[in-house]
Amino acid sequence: MSGGPPTQRLRGVHWRALALGLAMTGGAPAGAHAAPRLPASDDQVVETLPGGPGAAKAKQRLRASLQERAGDPAAAIGAAQAYLALARTQGDARYAGQALAALRAWDTVPLGQTPPEVLVMRATVQQFVHDFDGAEASLKTALARRPADAQAWLTQATLLRVRGRLAESDAACRATGRAGPAVYGIACLAENAALRGRHDEARATLRALLHDPPLQADSLAGVRQWLWTTLAEVEELAARPAAAEAAYREALLLGRDGYLRLAYADFLLQQDRASEVPPLLSAEPRSDPVLLRLAIAERRTSGRSGEAAEELADRFAAEALRPAGAAGHAREQALFALDVQGNAQQALALARQNIGLQREPTDLLLLARAARAARDPAALAEARRVRDEIGLRDARIDALL
Repeated sequence: MSGGPPTQRLRGVHWRALALGLAMTGGAPAGAHAAPRLPASDDQVVETLPGGPGAAKAKQRLRASLQERAGDPAAAIGAAQAYLALARTQGDARYAGQALAALRAWDTVPLGQTPPEVLVMRATVQQFVHDFDGAEASLKTALARRPADAQAWLTQATLLRVRGRLAESDAACRATGRAGPAVYGIACLAENAALRGRHDEARATLRALLHDPPLQADSLAGVRQWLWTTLAEVEELAARPAAAEAAYREALLLGRDGYLRLAYADFLLQQDRASEVPPLLSAEPRSDPVLLRLAIAERRTSGRSGEAAEELADRFAAEALRPAGAAGHAREQALFALDVQGNAQQALALARQNIGLQREPTDLLLLARAARAARDPAALAEARRVRDEIGLRDARIDALL
């Protein structure tokens, strides 16, 4: 779930699904360590590419490994995971293209003959680049051949939630719980319940999971952090800022996490605490989502656009030169237009474009805010229609509509 917004989180929901897949293997939380050799399973990270010195050599090693083991699913998936991690942290979509290129040995192979683990990895990258139809097709084929794949079901549940198809997401959540550790299916259903306005139910479920003795192991700190973050977002949906902050702070105690820091930055911006955002994000890589929040914080604290806004504007201009380059960034560009540039009409046009792709709370909240700023009754009616179509209940959105 994305409580929101600026509330987009580095396409956060999609990365969380992958991170949970790593946690499901019973090892350390995603990103805690990386092995440079052949992974023991398809979910293990082969190598995490640094964004600074050493990145070139790391990428050379990955390319060499792919050449030596062409057609090896484990090598291709490991490389794709590493490139996708770099795309997320560096905010450079070209690395997502390289992640897909790592899987290109199966580009001409029919979906029904492609290894299911390759299909799940491809779907994860497709989600990142907002090819939701392609991701659904990949997952459908993978699950038809391997119906007990918990990672595939969780990715499917996340994808359907992002698209506002909560009943279908519920079914995928239940399948996740049957195929893997029950905690993921239970939490997945709780997230969907909260989106429908059943906040008390979701809160009670998540708190019960957080106090479950088997989840207190040090190795599951990443799972507890995810649950606390999800609980914080539930409290945001219910308009309980004090409870949301308490949950965010519990999550922050459990280690560094990029999605969490972006989510908390969004919360701070919503609470008119923009001055707290730069210190929170100071050690984060300057990805597009990080720059967006810094730019909004600059604008709100100084009344003008600063360095972060200039850098992000340059990136958006470069993306616009690539075919369909801007389509997947409509949410971020709409927030930039609304909260940094003060261009309500442009923000509304982009928010409408974005709502055609994804329908998380952040997307509806963005559309409602842009419609209010543009004083457009038709856009407000459109936001109400989409909200009711999804069955979404978010106190922040309801207050605007």
